[in-house]
Amino acid sequence: MTAVQDARAALGERLRELRRQAGLTGRQVAEVLSWPASKVSKLENGRQQPTDADIRGWTEATGRTDAAEALLASLHTLEEQHAEWQRLLRRGMRAHQDTVMARDARTRMFRAFEPAVIPGLLQTADYARARFAQGVGEFGLHDVDEAVAARMRRQEILYRADKRFHLLLTEATLRYALCPAEVMLGQLDRLIALAALPTVQLGVLGFGTPCTVAPLHGFWLFDDDRVVVESYSAELTLAQPQEIELYARTFDALASDASYGRDARAIITSVIDDLAAVTATDSN
Repeated sequence: MTAVQDARAALGERLRELRRQAGLTGRQVAEVLSWPASKVSKLENGRQQPTDADIRGWTEATGRTDAAEALLASLHTLEEQHAEWQRLLRRGMRAHQDTVMARDARTRMFRAFEPAVIPGLLQTADYARARFAQGVGEFGLHDVDEAVAARMRRQEILYRADKRFHLLLTEATLRYALCPAEVMLGQLDRLIALAALPTVQLGVLGFGTPCTVAPLHGFWLFDDDRVVVESYSAELTLAQPQEIELYARTFDALASDASYGRDARAIITSVIDDLAAVTATDSN
């Protein structure tokens, strides 16, 4: 998040420079643009992200329309770094899945750590439907069936010989009740099957495993080009070399502590047995 905040602050400083070069106070700019005076302060101090219209209005008010394109380019880079879900999902969940598929097509090596949710590439249709249903409530979206179908098509990439997937989960990911028990049982069986693919390396961090680093949040590394972190409000894209290196080191540390192969299957099977026992008890 630091890179996003730094970029927003840098953009705000550039707007301040244009205002000062024009010999205008913040109040004068606000009056020209019919804005509350507080908006100028928020933009200059990086507390509010400008829109395209804000940038164009600012450059006109300060007599620097020649600076508009460069500022807009900075803004659009910032928007890519911090893409709010409301904007990403504006055209629906299926359209966003198509965008993700295009990113996948450009990537050869996928590294992902998920501490709470089964990665989309490994989800069954029923588990995916349960996850997409959350978007219906939070964002008013209704294209669940189309989004599920798109996610299932996306998974065809797992069978491509030129792709590699190193995916890490926590035991908590396997145990969280984010869907009905029968759906989760099918999902766990699916994990065992996909872990046998030659393109997939699946690791599980068991509850009793000593961890070199704390599993604070999920993230995806796409080759060595970018890191994507999903928060409740936005998708954050990190592309600075030092950020990529940090997340690569973090992933390696998590991976070194994870269980693989027979040991990973043993953890998953244990969760299946526990869940099946609870399901049987509930049905009696």
